[in-house]
Amino acid sequence: MSLSFRESVARAVGVDHVRDDDASRAAYAADALGQAHLPDLVVIPATAGEIANVARLCTEHRVPLVVRGAGTGYTGGAVPTRGGVVLSLERMNRILEIDEVNLLAVVEPNVINADLQRAVERVGLFYPPDPASLESSSIGGNVAECAGGPRAFKYGTTKRYVLALEAVLPTGEIVRTGSKAVKNVVGYDLSQLLVGSEGTLAIITRVTLRLIPKPSVRATLAATFSDVRQAVDAVTGLIGRRVVPAAIELVDGESLRAVEAYLGRSVVPPGASAMVIVECDGGEAAVGAENRLVEEACRAAGAMEIRRSASEAEREDLWSVRRQLSLALRATGLLKINHDVVVPRGRIPQLLDAVTELARVYRLRVASFGHAGDGNIHVNLMVDKEDADELKRARAAERQLFERVVALEGSISGEHGIGFAKAPYLSIELSEEEIALMKRVKTAFDPAGILNPGKIFP
Repeated sequence: MSLSFRESVARAVGVDHVRDDDASRAAYAADALGQAHLPDLVVIPATAGEIANVARLCTEHRVPLVVRGAGTGYTGGAVPTRGGVVLSLERMNRILEIDEVNLLAVVEPNVINADLQRAVERVGLFYPPDPASLESSSIGGNVAECAGGPRAFKYGTTKRYVLALEAVLPTGEIVRTGSKAVKNVVGYDLSQLLVGSEGTLAIITRVTLRLIPKPSVRATLAATFSDVRQAVDAVTGLIGRRVVPAAIELVDGESLRAVEAYLGRSVVPPGASAMVIVECDGGEAAVGAENRLVEEACRAAGAMEIRRSASEAEREDLWSVRRQLSLALRATGLLKINHDVVVPRGRIPQLLDAVTELARVYRLRVASFGHAGDGNIHVNLMVDKEDADELKRARAAERQLFERVVALEGSISGEHGIGFAKAPYLSIELSEEEIALMKRVKTAFDPAGILNPGKIFP
């Protein structure tokens, strides 16, 4: 990287916000996937104008440019696989507006999801998307990956809440898409095109989000089962009773054992091999009626125990099992290969059968949990990273998993994106024609190919 390029970048953002020491490069080399690639330069801008100047320089000098938010992604989307510049948005972390009349919020990209949720709830409003990493993941990253979370069953994923964006193109132009109006059909919907684009088309610098009134009552219930199929039957049963909870989470036995080891205490009764967590929200009468139907469905499926939250502290305790899962699985010391596959919810039994078969055939430990309400199950292959043969078997199993999921009319990624980790498997789901069309869109936004290269497309 030439001295003149570095000097030009330093003039654009200030010398204190450009770093190329070894410690800084290492700190921005990996995301939650854990596969690091060192950048040549770390740049920390504060405004869209500064970002535009940096992007323009990167295009002129053909330097790869990778945008980074909180670094919580699981597919390597924020990893600079080809070196170049990591553009960290950490200084752009302000909630700019909460509009209580028009039910919207305007935020910078590095606002943390949970901070936004707390801020809008203080004024009686609600931002539903709640990825498991909500205490650390950023809104910009949530938009770039179209994050979901437990509440997606009832409320939908991030894309349902994005009204407008400000973004910088890799060629340096600043564009504004959408508007604060809830209806807008002028031209192509560029906002929705950028949602889920994984930082390959533009750099999101401001987000306008739709809010809704905060539900007056929330009630959480956790039911345990001796078999994971019973837990799935409970989910099917409550949906059949036309209950639409805010969240329906499924946790299998392997995951429960990891959580108990991590927490150092029992979280389910002896003999339990699955848990379902259901949260209902809305008006008091409606929540009470839904809770009774949920209990009815769980008991009909053979629930061993049903716990209900009687306070916010008890609600948080029930949810802690789910929120601790990723940490608990990583604490086993095994390599956690996490795949957020999704199938139509009625196909969850076939998906779990396929996972059980893959674990047997490839002699692997597999922990599964996730959003049973919308069919998004996180299948975690737990591998001894020092065992080359086991790692090879796991790689063969993940391709088989993706092929099974697509055969079940599902998708290889429900909320984590493709990044570089899943790029080799893109053709399992998409045709050559679809991939070629997406590449043409990429070229239209990024003619020099400098923005997050090596992601999505193999």
